[in-house]
Amino acid sequence: MVSASPPQPKEVPSDEKWAENGPTRKAKWWYSTFHTVTAMVGAGVLSLPYAMAYLGWGPGTFVMILSWCITLHTMWQMTQLHECVPGVRFDRYSDLGQHAFGPRLGAWIVLPQQLIVQVGCDIVYMVTGGKCLKKFMEIVCTSCTPIRQSYWICIFGGVHFFLSQLPDFNSVSSVSLAAAIMSLCYSTIAWVGSLSKGRSPDVSYAYKKTSGADSMFRVFNALGQITFAYAGHAVALEIQATIPSTPEKPSRGPMWKGAVLAYFINAICYFPVALIGYWAFGQDVADNVLVALERPAWLIAAANLMVVIHVIGSYQLPSIIWLKLMKPHRFSRSWFINWACIFIGVFIMFASTIGGLRNIVADSSSYEFYS
Repeated sequence: MVSASPPQPKEVPSDEKWAENGPTRKAKWWYSTFHTVTAMVGAGVLSLPYAMAYLGWGPGTFVMILSWCITLHTMWQMTQLHECVPGVRFDRYSDLGQHAFGPRLGAWIVLPQQLIVQVGCDIVYMVTGGKCLKKFMEIVCTSCTPIRQSYWICIFGGVHFFLSQLPDFNSVSSVSLAAAIMSLCYSTIAWVGSLSKGRSPDVSYAYKKTSGADSMFRVFNALGQITFAYAGHAVALEIQATIPSTPEKPSRGPMWKGAVLAYFINAICYFPVALIGYWAFGQDVADNVLVALERPAWLIAAANLMVVIHVIGSYQLPSIIWLKLMKPHRFSRSWFINWACIFIGVFIMFASTIGGLRNIVADSSSYEFYS
């Protein structure tokens, strides 16, 4: 008597295997576009004209183009490294770092840097969101009793207490889409408003008059402002993790397609704001170009509200890892590009940190805490 052979288990597609213990992976390629735009085009775009005031036309434009190119290159690397091991998806930056450098060293290399970046973004976004919310209310309700800026910041932060409970990017798709649209809208309002206002009568494009040492540190800080504006890589792997992937159609294809479109949107947000804002106000431009625009009141109020909506949605050195894992031939094009990115990134990291700390100390006498 011949016994029937037991039924063979059905082969489970790789995407379903990954989804068993991870996030739902049903996002389309354009999801990566608005998630990346939301993560990247932050409130830092409004300070780009201020950074240009310390760098000038030539160096400022060069640094912006260089930052755009370097971050686009490293974004491509992230999309490739997401599935650099067959059958494995690195959904977190820390997971990729631990794979590259080992469980202990990888955590110590990646996690502190991620924490610093995220804490810095949180502080900037909370302050910016609170300031724009205050500005919005002052424009639309001139008879209302003024509220201290610190209270507006607390109100803004209270909204995020609830949004931070959402589990993943799939849960904030609608918020992220709205935030991406808002970033494009308020950036457009900023440069169109500056263009319509025209150049100030006494506009000057000369470097700000400070001492030699102070000028150098202010330039360092301006470099940090520009490079900080190109954020978003810290969550690139989480964004790609929401896209389905199979051996035949890996997620790096749609992720890169969406990222390229996001960088195009990034360019049409950043460059007009930086160049036209600096053209209109020169060295006297404010650190938030929207603050310098007062008319038309309804449009500036709407722009400030758009900033609030955007930073609500935005809350949610790859090159070294690439060299470690992919091991390009020494002195090859990839080898040179990645080492150049590393040296430029390390220089700006130290320069902007030193410049920022020095400026905090120099300006501390004018601070009014909790005001």
